[in-house]
Amino acid sequence: MSQVFILGDFSGEKATKTTTELATAAARIGEVIGIVFAPVGLGASMAATINSGPISKLIVVESNDFAAHGVAALADALSQLVSTQSPVAVLIASHALGKEIAGRVAVETLSGIITDAVDISSDLTATQLVFGGSTTVHSKISHGISIITIRPNSFEADNSPCAPEIENVALVISEKSKKATITSSEPPIKGGRPELTEANIVVSGGRGTDGNFSAVEAFADSLGAAVGASRAATDAGWYPHSHQVGQTGKTVSPQLYVACGISGAIQHRAGMQTSKTIVVVNKDPEAPIFDISDFGVVGDLFAVLPAATEGVLARKS
Repeated sequence: MSQVFILGDFSGEKATKTTTELATAAARIGEVIGIVFAPVGLGASMAATINSGPISKLIVVESNDFAAHGVAALADALSQLVSTQSPVAVLIASHALGKEIAGRVAVETLSGIITDAVDISSDLTATQLVFGGSTTVHSKISHGISIITIRPNSFEADNSPCAPEIENVALVISEKSKKATITSSEPPIKGGRPELTEANIVVSGGRGTDGNFSAVEAFADSLGAAVGASRAATDAGWYPHSHQVGQTGKTVSPQLYVACGISGAIQHRAGMQTSKTIVVVNKDPEAPIFDISDFGVVGDLFAVLPAATEGVLARKS
């Protein structure tokens, strides 16, 4: 059976659900081999967090060069594994780090690359949404290994328990990958809400909030949702840029996306229109975002959201 590599996705030292989604996608193609890059001494504990999904084996590589030299060292190590073991494909999470690693590995191994895939078939045909999500494209790599980044939340994860075989591999990071050194780093500040790109529910606010996100946050908290924002809201300084959803922000594909006071410019739609269910709250009945909504409420978000929050909390109690 053909082997498919997936690069384990971690938040701190904890595997994210994106890892299981990658494994679920890879299982359509062949035997799933998870790759874990870890600091020296932490490989076993990080590998132990990958305990669900159709993964038959984990290849663990430990090196302190990953922390010292960042993406260059990670891509170097993955390129070595790809060159020596020749999988048919490598699937990586489609976030900033994942796409940079994928690009470097594709160049190093003379392989093709597809980014932001939302589906993949057994013959390695990937589905992408391009031109701001207005066009669906089916692509297949014709040269080298198929390097494909998968958009989080695009697959329903197979969370069945697994106990993969673990293989420890020693690699030497090349000198060319050590030309830049990370002297300090600061992890992102995490609150009590889910990570935006991984959340099953996202509630976003836009220009219609007038800078007051309290109703949006309260409704999100009642649902256990992440909070997003349009570019208009982040550019105005109303909400952190790290929460921006859109073509120049983060791309999300939750089960439920609630857009509050967002007109629906193509820039924003490109980052959320693959959501499974879209609910819109906007007082302008002509807002373009209603065109892609499954359900819509024409009304002032400051009247609609508090009532919705009360309703959700009442149902929970």
